[in-house]
Amino acid sequence: MLNNKKIVVVLPAYNAELTLEKTYSEIPFDIVDDVILVDDASRDHTSEVGMKLGIKHVIKHEKNKGYGGNQKTCYDKALSLNADIVIMLHPDYQYTPKLITAMSSIIAFDVYPVVFGSRILGMGALKGGMPTYKFIFNRFLTLFQNILMSQKLSEYHTGYRAFSSEVLKNVDYHLCSDDFVFDNEMCAQIFYKGFEIAEVTCPTKYFPEASSINFKRSSIYGLGVMRTSIIYRLQKWGIGSYKIFSK
Repeated sequence: MLNNKKIVVVLPAYNAELTLEKTYSEIPFDIVDDVILVDDASRDHTSEVGMKLGIKHVIKHEKNKGYGGNQKTCYDKALSLNADIVIMLHPDYQYTPKLITAMSSIIAFDVYPVVFGSRILGMGALKGGMPTYKFIFNRFLTLFQNILMSQKLSEYHTGYRAFSSEVLKNVDYHLCSDDFVFDNEMCAQIFYKGFEIAEVTCPTKYFPEASSINFKRSSIYGLGVMRTSIIYRLQKWGIGSYKIFSK
């Protein structure tokens, strides 16, 4: 616990057996109370590795529900455990768990209700080996989103996020996509509800075992991100009514 806040780390996993142990070993258990591993019908032994590591809450989907669908299970379980702070950490070791203390502190001491680990602040993305085309997409999409959503985030596309339970209870993440655009639809909901998002500089690592989507999937994702930003702006202008903002 940190400032009497229960901290739960959620690990949305898919084929992460080779990196799960390394990720888990760096979690700061002096402040983290529970860890949840959700295995999205992996083709490897992710769940078995998680259980061998002693992870108390291991959930395995019988059918693949997608990246967004995996997170929905993660947050549902974390809230059922009465978490005050929920950290979403990819178990592929692309992001260091060593920032959990810093990210949790920002929320625990009521500075911000949401914290993103940014790969762009400090140029961590390129240093860590992010492909050039992904970096360019990231910068273009972030600029597009900041303009349409009237924000100033350094990036919207990080997979390292911390939320207060208040935020998770006040946005309806079940209305978001089950695919990769889930993160951006949830971000749009957070801003629409009036919550602010802080960022911390986060190094990142790109290597063969780390999860990554290909150019085609990245392009589909990019179009989804642009659509989310556009409907956010239209919703703010009172033009139309969109599912993800219906709560």
